[in-house]
Amino acid sequence: MQLDVLIEDPRWEALGLAALAETAAAATFALLGFDAEGWELSLMGCDDARIAALNTEFRDKPRPTNVLSWPAQERVADAPGGTPEAPEPEFPGMPVELGDIAIAFETCQREAEEAGKPMSDHVTHLIVHGVLHLLGYDHIDDADAALMEGLEVRILAKLGLPDPYSA
Repeated sequence: MQLDVLIEDPRWEALGLAALAETAAAATFALLGFDAEGWELSLMGCDDARIAALNTEFRDKPRPTNVLSWPAQERVADAPGGTPEAPEPEFPGMPVELGDIAIAFETCQREAEEAGKPMSDHVTHLIVHGVLHLLGYDHIDDADAALMEGLEVRILAKLGLPDPYSA
């Protein structure tokens, strides 16, 4: 896997964002049965101000959010709750470019504190969530959300992390 990590906010370095991202992405590919070496993606660790600007520009929502993703290609399922089409390499032997993820420090920290969980666990979950978005999974309707959340829970369990959706 080729994972390019850009750290805009140095607090991400202290958390070990690159290692968390490597682990989360590899676990996601493994659970889906994909060879981890076949993928290329990028992750930006930023602050709330930067992600708010991105959220405004790309989603017309002028506020910070925890994670954003930009898939390189649209990969949607044929029906709600269906599995998206698996990405194929454009050129044999070359990794598939999945897209980009951005994650905001202050929002992630606040959410982790509110949920009473370690920030590293919460960030791992959000990176898994972002990678699934890059692979075409979504949570727009109930069937899609059930599929995506179920995958997240299974991936996190393989990493020894608790279900982020349990009360």
